[in-house]
Parts: sequence; structure tokens; C-alpha cells
Amino acid sequence: MSRIGKTPIVLPKGVEVSVEPGQVRVKGPKGELTQTISNILEVRVEGEHIIVNRPNDERESKAQHGLARTLINNMIVGVTKGYKVSLDIVGVGYRAAMNGKGLTFNLGYSHPIEIEAIPGIEFSVEADNRTKINRVHVSGADKQQVGQVAANLRALRLPDHYKGKGIRYLGEVINLKPGKAGKAGK
Repeated sequence: MSRIGKTPIVLPKGVEVSVEPGQVRVKGPKGELTQTISNILEVRVEGEHIIVNRPNDERESKAQHGLARTLINNMIVGVTKGYKVSLDIVGVGYRAAMNGKGLTFNLGYSHPIEIEAIPGIEFSVEADNRTKINRVHVSGADKQQVGQVAANLRALRLPDHYKGKGIRYLGEVINLKPGKAGKAGK
């Protein structure tokens, strides 16, 4: 058995789970999420636990077992605590600002970049004038969506490996490359 798949998921108070064939719906204080689950697996709610079982030891059912359990657990964590990814904006003149519920980025291009508000995602901007670092926080209930939106924002200006400027994840280390060494021997 999969060690992850056979571990029961504890249901916190205030979370409702409904299981339909091939689909699991989780509703909690931070929202409602739906996930499609393989029809091979059996998902049941027993008291304060959710149990995912597989019918046999075939390769496909083994592969789906741990994945389904982890996806359901991520939904439960998302509707109770939520997920948050922080991005640092580093560079002279690089900054972000709130524009209603969306964002406006100035990243050294000839124009500002406008990001519209996305349903299920909340943005917040934190500016520190002392360290000259702008920080953008992306939060929401869906782990996959939060990660994808953060990756899309980072792709607006990837970190430069020569100067260190750009958008990076909080705590991401950029190894700076040396520039040209110049001509030697003349």
C-alpha cells in the first residue's frame, strides 16, 4: 500500500465534504473547491476522517492512490488555512502597486504592466523603503492556482543572473555570474 494513500485525512470542524462518483467537493470558511478523482478509487467519509482506497495493486491504481489523497488534503488545508506565496521585486525603479484588486508593475519596460483581479486569488503589496524591496503576496484557497499565478508574475521579469534584478520567490537564492573578465595579455 502507498504510505501516503493509506493515511486517513482528518476533517477539521467547519469543513463539509461531499463525494460523488469521480468528484470530491470540499466547502470551508475560505471557499469551496472541487477536484476530479479517478473512478478507480473509492473515497469515503467516515466520521471525522476521509479514507481513500484502491481496489487492486495494478500500476495505475497505485499511481492514483497517493495523488488523490494528497489532492483532497490540499483542498482541506486550502479551505481552512489557505495558501500564500510571496515574491520579492528587486531592482532600481522596479515596483508593484495595488490597482483596485489587481496589480500594476513597473519593471523597466516602456510601459506599466496591469494584472487584473483573478477570482479566488487575493493580492497584497508590502513596500519597505529602508531595504528598497517591494514584496507581493499571492494568497488563495487553491494551492495549484496560487502557485501558477505566482509563477506567471515571476515570469514578467525573471531574475537576472548577472545583476540580480527581477522578480524572485521569497527566499530564492540567485547565484550571480561574473561578468566579462576583459582582455588579458595585451
